[in-house]
Amino acid sequence: MIKITTPCRLHITLIDMNGEIGRMDGGAGLTLSSPNVKITAEEADGIQIQGLQGFADRMKKAAEALLPEGKGIRINVEELIPAHVGFGSGTQSALAAAAAVNELYGLEKSVRELAVAVKRGGTSGIGVTAFEKGGFIVDGGHRSKDKGAFMPSAASRVPPGPVLCREDFPDWDIVIALPNEKGMHDQEEINIFQKFCPLPIEEVREVAHMVLMKMMPAVIEKDIESFGAAVNHVQTVGFNKRESLIWPGFVKDIASLMRSRSYGAGVSSFGPVVYAFVDNREEGRQLQTEVQKMLDESVGGITMMTRAKNNGAEISRI
Repeated sequence: MIKITTPCRLHITLIDMNGEIGRMDGGAGLTLSSPNVKITAEEADGIQIQGLQGFADRMKKAAEALLPEGKGIRINVEELIPAHVGFGSGTQSALAAAAAVNELYGLEKSVRELAVAVKRGGTSGIGVTAFEKGGFIVDGGHRSKDKGAFMPSAASRVPPGPVLCREDFPDWDIVIALPNEKGMHDQEEINIFQKFCPLPIEEVREVAHMVLMKMMPAVIEKDIESFGAAVNHVQTVGFNKRESLIWPGFVKDIASLMRSRSYGAGVSSFGPVVYAFVDNREEGRQLQTEVQKMLDESVGGITMMTRAKNNGAEISRI
């Protein structure tokens, strides 16, 4: 029997949603220790998805894409990452199922090969690399002639972009607000990409400058002040700026509070997950309490304290 525990990810920013120099997409993101997808898997007749059913169809399709002819798999889903909130749950659940087939039947495929098989990573490669290696990740997007149009990952069919930077992330505490709502997904996501892209090249250059010359060095030098400032800055420009125009009021309020009480805060992907970086556990707990009160008085939800995960999915035989 195979046991797999995946991480999840925060998507901090897309980089180039203009494409003028022949590439598009690219992004920066961070792997988190929790929440997780946890599954066990064993050989079986056909494809059976047991336990939690939130991603049963996605896992079944992922398994079908990898299974040798005449073989089957039974997957028991013990934990799931919440869907459509900004944690990259679709990529992690699909890769978990694909990796289970890969291990059970000795297919010896790489994580990137699995991602291509299950059609993940077509816009952002952060989730694929989070599954593979963990840590802080910057990817280089796709050639415009390959991608063809500005589209979200779920609607894209190109392989994950090249990894430009993968670094261990410092052991800073990360406060997470998880409102009891869903972010945009499916056709709504496609509509947003089509509405706003291509973005002005000046904004692309500003985001790229901030990622290359502030965010990446801050991770390497363990400079939480500079890292937080970079996170704050990229919320105000580029694709994140357009996403902020359509955030619900409660997301804007929570993000504003978390930014004022931390080194930096942002909304992951289309949200509604809001995250903030702190280096004092007690201050983090106080921030959690205040944010939880805001959630309780609006849409409901939970807060949590987590840290980065500097390795990928855990895969073992039991």
